[in-house]
Amino acid sequence: MITAVTYGVKISVESVFRKDLSNTENSVFFFNYRVEIENTNSFDVQLLTRHWLIFDSLNPAREVKGDGVVGVQPIIKSGDKYTYVSGCDLHSEMGSMKGFYSIMKLDTNEIFKVAIPKFNMITAPKLN
Repeated sequence: MITAVTYGVKISVESVFRKDLSNTENSVFFFNYRVEIENTNSFDVQLLTRHWLIFDSLNPAREVKGDGVVGVQPIIKSGDKYTYVSGCDLHSEMGSMKGFYSIMKLDTNEIFKVAIPKFNMITAPKLN
């Protein structure tokens, strides 16, 4: 699991190759990633947006932006965690993702960026 902390918000990510959802003969490699967001601050926060940079070793990088994660903009109370699972397809056997969340401090409406640490997506055969 890869972890980073920005302004008291801890982001931990791990990924797994999903052979059952992939079509390797047609160069489609699907990965799930699990993100845990922990608010270590003394105040509540809300995740507003996400911004991903997706690197595919044999293809151009992609950028994905949008509101919330998996259809929600979760409020994370002080000391609590929010976890979700999502997915990404690549057209090669190796890639990575990184990015940031826009987070709002609920008591002041201040918005700040929280880094999502770079994590790799690699099929099992490429790990050897």
